[in-house]
Amino acid sequence: MDAKSPAVTVDEAADPLTELVGQPGGWRNARGDPSLAGMFGSIRTVKNGSFGRKLLAFLGPGYLVAVGYMDPGNWATSLAGGAKFGYALLTVALLSNLMAIVLQSLCSRLGVGAGRDLAQACRDSFPRAVSGALWISAEIAITATDLAEVIGTAIGLNLLFGIPLEIGVIITAADVFLILALQAFGFRWIEAFVVTLLGVIAACFAVQIAMADPDWGGVIRGFAPTTEILKNPEMLYLALGILGATVMPHNLYLHSGLVQTRGYGDSIPEKKEAIRLSTWDSTIALCLALTINASILILAAATFHKSGRTDIAELDQAHAFLAPLLGSTLAPTLFAVALLCCGLNSTITATLAGQIVMEGFINLRIAPWLRRMVTRMIAIVPAVFVTLWYGEQGTGQLLILSQVVLSLQLPFAVVPLVLFTASKRKMGPFVAPRWVTALATLTAAIIIALNIKLVVDFIGG
Repeated sequence: MDAKSPAVTVDEAADPLTELVGQPGGWRNARGDPSLAGMFGSIRTVKNGSFGRKLLAFLGPGYLVAVGYMDPGNWATSLAGGAKFGYALLTVALLSNLMAIVLQSLCSRLGVGAGRDLAQACRDSFPRAVSGALWISAEIAITATDLAEVIGTAIGLNLLFGIPLEIGVIITAADVFLILALQAFGFRWIEAFVVTLLGVIAACFAVQIAMADPDWGGVIRGFAPTTEILKNPEMLYLALGILGATVMPHNLYLHSGLVQTRGYGDSIPEKKEAIRLSTWDSTIALCLALTINASILILAAATFHKSGRTDIAELDQAHAFLAPLLGSTLAPTLFAVALLCCGLNSTITATLAGQIVMEGFINLRIAPWLRRMVTRMIAIVPAVFVTLWYGEQGTGQLLILSQVVLSLQLPFAVVPLVLFTASKRKMGPFVAPRWVTALATLTAAIIIALNIKLVVDFIGG
């Protein structure tokens, strides 16, 4: 089925989990209309053929999820971490990547197996008060993400074209028209646009890393765990920022909805194969994203930390010092291009996540452009205030703070996801293997423990 074909509808009669609806511990209500209804099942899959041909049809959603590794907020935390502590926080980037692979595999399992995105599953399973609180938590996470995109895109426009930050922040509201234009052509166009920008970002960093000539021995040692992260409150703060910028709450809602854009069928064998292929898609994309994510930190360590500029925390500072440190005017231009591409990519994924969250939690279906303008306006207010009051110096700290907010919201998305996919009564034949549930539970425990440590350190001064 191509982008012009009518979308597949939900067939309750063919759903192998229909018999679990209304059972104790199972789903309380039958599946309703899916989120992103116009895109549901709109992409044709390959029923017969090689593994490669089948996988090709499923490649796409994982790369939209991978954008979370490279949003402007992640740049701020990685640049600050690399400049301050060298390669030491690479181990956090690796740990975050492994956590993301486990959690996104559960999103594929929930979306395909149960036919519900995470927001819909929460609304069905929890009392209205609990579901409402989780909805507010998700909206806070999306607003924090949008705040990072607003500032990052505005800085990219400023660095490339000299547009003042205050004007750039307002210009970012117009990106809604880009998303509407892409949606008009079909979901594959959105995926192609995102993957193209990811390729530009990867190329930009490849050239900059080659110019920086990092200490590859130090890079390898940086991936080894160290207890110093727990002992040093400042390092822990940045580590949590990297974690929040990588394993992003809205990505869990996003992925569980996006996997349903494939027309994989409703039988048990078809769904099991779809889960396997979707997991491959997200794993490959996240491994690629780790390379780019780590490159940001490596670049900062190889340039700023090496030269003693450990105070670099602002994106415009990094841009200004790259040319003299690397001896090339090309480096800062590539930096700005990659930053602008990151902001545009993140805009698309946050819009889709916001639509899934709103439709899934409260079944409120409004035009995507209106949803986008509401969340963008909420993010623009603090961004304009910071740029007007504190100037460029305050934007980096606001970016890092937004990522820590994301980290604090993570448990409210991770815990329900683990509970749903571990339930035989809800998932039936698609229940997660025990070893996957164990890894996901350990991931949730680590996230919660780190957040408690952060709050205790913050209260204790």
